[in-house]
Amino acid sequence: MKHFMHRYGTPLTAGLFMVSAVSGVALFFHWSSATFHRMHEWLSMLLLAPFVLHMVKNWKPLLAYAKRRTLLIPLLLSAVVAVPFALTAGKGRAGNPAFQAVALMTRATLEELAPIIGTAPEELLRQLQARGYRARSTHDTPVDIARASAVPSNEVLFALMPPPGGK
Repeated sequence: MKHFMHRYGTPLTAGLFMVSAVSGVALFFHWSSATFHRMHEWLSMLLLAPFVLHMVKNWKPLLAYAKRRTLLIPLLLSAVVAVPFALTAGKGRAGNPAFQAVALMTRATLEELAPIIGTAPEELLRQLQARGYRARSTHDTPVDIARASAVPSNEVLFALMPPPGGK
């Protein structure tokens, strides 16, 4: 195991860091975010394993940095840069507006959704009932129908949508 750590810890850390850096830059500039988001999350988690190997391999030099207090300044600077992001997370822009819109739509009644979807409320109710959902009235919301049908609310909302390319 020690041989493995010494041989692969740093190269794996460098390789996964490069992938994380490329995907992070793509996310920052909103280039194909759907492609890079999941990759960035998972590979960043995977990066933790070689990081630990790298730390084990370089433990003595790390301790030497700590004793000389050379490690203190980079760690403090990292914290100073990171803390404002952590403290302001969720303030101002509240995330992806598409997710917010879906959440709002799942709490709207079929009557409220009908004009948005371009169908009569009674037709939405009929469509859901025909698909086996337990919808009782046009006053139900996708959340209500989902609970009664034991499915996720976004599944009910998706079932309300017209097929791609129109009706």
